[in-house]
Amino acid sequence: MSDFSWLYDWPQYIPDLLPGLGVAISLTLFSCLGGYILGFFLALGVESPSRVVHYAALVIVELGRGVPILVLLFLVYQGLPQLGLMLDPHPAALAALMFSAAGYSSEMIRAGLNSVPAGQAEAANSLSMSAADTYRFIVIPQAARISIPPLVNLTIIIFQATSLATVITVPEIMQHAGVIGAATFEYMSVYTAAAVLYLCITIPGAVLSGYLEKSMRQKKRSKRKAVRSLLTGSPSLPVAAT
Repeated sequence: MSDFSWLYDWPQYIPDLLPGLGVAISLTLFSCLGGYILGFFLALGVESPSRVVHYAALVIVELGRGVPILVLLFLVYQGLPQLGLMLDPHPAALAALMFSAAGYSSEMIRAGLNSVPAGQAEAANSLSMSAADTYRFIVIPQAARISIPPLVNLTIIIFQATSLATVITVPEIMQHAGVIGAATFEYMSVYTAAAVLYLCITIPGAVLSGYLEKSMRQKKRSKRKAVRSLLTGSPSLPVAAT
């Protein structure tokens, strides 16, 4: 390719792609918000002593994790009308992304819940705390600190996956890029501008995720030191000179 003008003329397409960025961000936020709430209840369902609830939640989780998002998009947008349920492109994309986010997040949340020592729940029970209060004040706050970093990573993945919604004509970044590219034939410049927009979101998100993971490790290390000092005794204090 002898024409390298795309190296410097791609910024002119950024303003035309910004509406698509807004759609992609809104899809990400709402699908993750709904998906993580559903994922929390699925995590509780998988841990349920009821075999019916356990297996029902497990099937939903495995479907959300095992079926590719592209297939989910087609199932919701083109498959559900055969069952009498028709959705516009935007709600269909939201439902597919939310279902996938719920499946993946449930395992992350369940890992966080299982990381809380069982003795803490037993201690709360001995203090006559209800199960709801135990989860609300003891289990969930500790599980959240462990679950948040991977959930941030999952949010980045869901944001990237919004590009797949172009196949059902959702006007996100790639849909706008395709229209502009077809009109101008400047595909390299347009898709470079689209890539830059994605990087503007994913790179800060990755930095935030790394910061949260590092902060969590430091807090865990500090807690271990505090527990070790309690078990071994306080360090000797300097004696004032007489």
